[in-house]
Amino acid sequence: MDTPVVVAVALAATVGGVVLGMVVRSLWASQAIKAAQAEARQIEAEARARQKELILEAKDEKLRLQREAEDEARAKRAELSALERRLLQRDEQLDQRAEILEARDRKLIERERELERSREEVALAHQEQVAALERVASLSADEAKAMLLEAIRDEAEHDAVRVARAIERKAREEANEKAREVIVTAIQRVAADHTAEHTVSVVHLPSDEMKGRIIGREGRNIRALEQATGVDLIVDDTPETVVISGFDPVRREIARLALTKLIQDGRIHPGRIEEIVAKARAEVDLVIRQAGEQAAYEAGVPGLPPEIVKLLGRLKYRTSYGQNVLNHVVETSRLAAVIAAEVGADVQAAKMGGLLHDIGKAVDHEVEGPHAAIGAQIAQRHNLPMKVVNGIAAHHQEVEYACIEAPIVQIADAISASRPGARGESTETYLKRLEELQAIAESFPGVERSFAVQAGREVRILVRPEEIDDLTAMRLARDIVKKIEEQLTYPGQIKVTVIRETRAVEYAK
Repeated sequence: MDTPVVVAVALAATVGGVVLGMVVRSLWASQAIKAAQAEARQIEAEARARQKELILEAKDEKLRLQREAEDEARAKRAELSALERRLLQRDEQLDQRAEILEARDRKLIERERELERSREEVALAHQEQVAALERVASLSADEAKAMLLEAIRDEAEHDAVRVARAIERKAREEANEKAREVIVTAIQRVAADHTAEHTVSVVHLPSDEMKGRIIGREGRNIRALEQATGVDLIVDDTPETVVISGFDPVRREIARLALTKLIQDGRIHPGRIEEIVAKARAEVDLVIRQAGEQAAYEAGVPGLPPEIVKLLGRLKYRTSYGQNVLNHVVETSRLAAVIAAEVGADVQAAKMGGLLHDIGKAVDHEVEGPHAAIGAQIAQRHNLPMKVVNGIAAHHQEVEYACIEAPIVQIADAISASRPGARGESTETYLKRLEELQAIAESFPGVERSFAVQAGREVRILVRPEEIDDLTAMRLARDIVKKIEEQLTYPGQIKVTVIRETRAVEYAK
């Protein structure tokens, strides 16, 4: 077959296939369009049905809301009607009350007018009576009033003193009984042996030849010892004795221990002195720490900061009126604990406050101020409880009490300090205190003489009976006690006794 014919047949077949495809595609598209149109008509029908349902539901909801609104409006109208009726009733009641008050006001005005007329009549009668009394008594009204006021004042003062005396007697009896019971219980439970100590830094020598070795050539040994310890050595004519002088008791103890070791060793020269003093200082530091720990253990106050324990141990070498301060604070802590338990206070705070109340004495020669304030600053710096800080600061009443444990610490301190034999007192201080007591007592008018007896524990005062009566004597005793408390510092308590003696003397002839 010829090639052109083949080509023509192929082209004809191709064109026929294309035409056939187009026809088939057109038929398929026509069927798809018809299906889509049918689906659209179905969706439209469903939408119209749903629209009708929603319209019906909306109409039902509208009707329901209208009914609820009408019901609520009817309820509000009923409530407003009831409220309006109540307001009308209240207005009627107020009108009635206003009428009643107006009637009362009219009556009161009438009564005031009557009272005013009565007062005028009374004033006129009073003037006539005063004039008549002035003529009879030959006194003016002001003079009579002054005499009457003076008499009433004297009578009121005597009555007040009498009542105060009765109240004070009853309160003192009850307070003394309770206080005596608490204090006796505390002392019985503590029952610590206590003796007065007199610390004198004296070193005894085996012979007087040792004095020359201690002084050394041209005094070099004694100078080296004084420089190393910070104290003064007094080598005088006292046989076989060297006196150590210094304000710091710890330094005195280091010097005493070092000098004792040097005497025992026999080798005394500047190099050996420095070595022995260093060893003595280490031994004293160890003793101080152990003493502080032992005191805290005996008082039942564990967990104290190491610096507090060290300062507490330093009190081993401190005395107050001959009383060892470390023994005193331990005893004070025990007494405070017992008293706190008896009165229902914080026992642990009272213990700690009693143990640390004199902690300021360990450094009072290094820091300015009273030892109570110094001790309170130390306790506050170590974040101790507020009750403990206040107990330390207030145990000499230099600040106000902030808790019940503070006066308990003060009472325990006074008990420990004023026990028989606990403290000693120099003759000069003793005589000065007696003179001050007598001077305070004799500074009051009406006092004839005063006597300080029982080692200054009591003041007996003789008054002039023509100037001081019995009730005034009671007031005088209280005034003297108040002045003694303000001006003097003393352990324990001082009894003030006012004696008024009236003698009637006649002679039979």
